[in-house]
Amino acid sequence: MDSLTIVSDDNPRVLLVQPVDSHDMEELVTEAAYLRAHSPLPFRLVAIRVKKWNEELTPWPAPPVFGKTPFGDGAQATLDKITSVIEEQSRFLSGDAPAQGDLSRVVLGGYSLAGLFSLWAGTRLPFGAIVAASPSVWYKDWLGYAASHPSLAPHVYLSLGDREHHSKTAIMATVNDCMNRQRDLLAGQGVDTELHMNPGNHFQDNGKRTAMGFAWCIEKLI
Repeated sequence: MDSLTIVSDDNPRVLLVQPVDSHDMEELVTEAAYLRAHSPLPFRLVAIRVKKWNEELTPWPAPPVFGKTPFGDGAQATLDKITSVIEEQSRFLSGDAPAQGDLSRVVLGGYSLAGLFSLWAGTRLPFGAIVAASPSVWYKDWLGYAASHPSLAPHVYLSLGDREHHSKTAIMATVNDCMNRQRDLLAGQGVDTELHMNPGNHFQDNGKRTAMGFAWCIEKLI
């Protein structure tokens, strides 16, 4: 699993970590520019390249939704690898070096299935904040899991396109209801939660949408 430092300000205070696919990689320039203009703190943004999207980001298997590729159970292995990257990258943060396992200045975030992965990872480790932009909260059995596994991150940013539910795929058409349930679950768990609705469908402005979430989370960590 490859990691790539996209932006590193002088004396970064916050580490941003994002699992990405090839389309996300194309959006990282836009994302970095937005963050540079809107981040209230210097930051370091690290992208983690995920090669097998449907296998490496989901915590349990599920039938395919698009095409014939089913979902796998590789999320824990991915999280283990990301944790190793975080330990290496945390030494670049300004001030006192974080103690091993201290994730209070780390924001994990992603788009689509990487957003779902970030929500799941936030139930496993106490990240400083989580960004879930257009996350796949429709995933089989996810909301039941989220109800019984509270987020360990104190701040969670959710976002969705206002036309994402206009889908011919039945499970995708439930995304608005699923997202509202996700927000309510987090709020009921005492998590500081924002749900932002963006104009457009699932495939619009993913770089900017993810950057908006990171900027919101950075402000919460001041």
